[in-house]
Amino acid sequence: MDAPALIPRSVPPRQLAWLRTELTDWASDGLITEEQAERIAVRYRPGLGHARVNVGRVLLYLGGGFVGVGLIWLVAANLDQLSPLARFLAVALIWLALLVGGETLAARKASAPVVGAVRLLAALGIGAVLFQAAQSLQVPAFEPRLVGLWSAAALVHAYATRAYLPFLVGVATGVGWWFSQPLWDEPSGLAVVLLFGAGAVLATSLAVLHDKRIEAFAWTWRTVGAGMALLAMFVAAIPDVGSDRVTWGFWLVVALGAAGLSAVAAAVTRPGIRVLEPAGAIAVLVVATLLGLWQTGTDTSSVDAADWAHAAVSVMAYVVLAVGLVALGTVREHPPLVWMAMVGLVVFTTFQSFAVFAPIVTGAWLFVVLGTVFLGTGFLFDRARRELAHALDSDDTNSDSTGADR
Repeated sequence: MDAPALIPRSVPPRQLAWLRTELTDWASDGLITEEQAERIAVRYRPGLGHARVNVGRVLLYLGGGFVGVGLIWLVAANLDQLSPLARFLAVALIWLALLVGGETLAARKASAPVVGAVRLLAALGIGAVLFQAAQSLQVPAFEPRLVGLWSAAALVHAYATRAYLPFLVGVATGVGWWFSQPLWDEPSGLAVVLLFGAGAVLATSLAVLHDKRIEAFAWTWRTVGAGMALLAMFVAAIPDVGSDRVTWGFWLVVALGAAGLSAVAAAVTRPGIRVLEPAGAIAVLVVATLLGLWQTGTDTSSVDAADWAHAAVSVMAYVVLAVGLVALGTVREHPPLVWMAMVGLVVFTTFQSFAVFAPIVTGAWLFVVLGTVFLGTGFLFDRARRELAHALDSDDTNSDSTGADR
């Protein structure tokens, strides 16, 4: 009886190209024979199945997002045809149906995009429930605490089910609450710097705590932490951003306390080289706060030595942060960190050039100087990336050799 014919597996073209390149290298190194390489290669074929799935996934998620936002909009429109209690019960029943339906579909191994879309609806639906309850209790809908409660509910849902889309809803609303709640009472530029810096410490520490446990959550927390660190240094470099000082309100103290506790938890439970990440975020918080407190003149037509010194230190600090994020992105295989650092450095340098140096270096010369800075920075970035990649490859080779000797 003949063996059944092998049906090649459909994979994305980029993965197939990578596999064939690796097979060629393995055969040339003598790890496998040419015949074995050919037998492995024929098991796979390029396909578009993944592209179709991705399109369907995007449409499902977009549909879930639109329906969820529409549900909240209906609540905001008061639904005057119903009594407050009837409105609340209607929205709560819809949310419960979505919550139970999503987990039922997950238990029955339904399509992942369908499960994700229903879970996204449930995470958005809890916001509608909270806003409707606040409306019934005559609580102003624009108060930040409602957003904070929405974030907490979405995160509880996400961690209870290990669901990524409710987690994204919780993180997005949580970031909104993180800034709106402390600034609700006493808004100030220095408070913004402190919140960005403390947010970087909190998110980075949470990323370390999630490593090797919930990788998708760790990836998101690390991205949020890097973004907040870049923004903290950017805002701190604005001249006289701390001129109005800061009022130590309750929620600002809570934010700094939460950041400190998360850093301690990361250091205690995940000792080792991982601690460098929250430590770096703490350094960003300290440096950004000091830059915010460093007051210089606000008259751009008269740039003195203090303005030059402030701008120079700000640029140096930002470059160090960007290089650190490039190194972290390379080691963690986290490309968004590299791109965020590069784009952030371009935007930051442009802002500093026009805000501080434009009164001195004007016209075409400003663009020449700015282009020279970008070229030099790009060269240093590329060289640092190559050196780091070479060092990592050397470490991997040495580790493999040591393991083989054993």
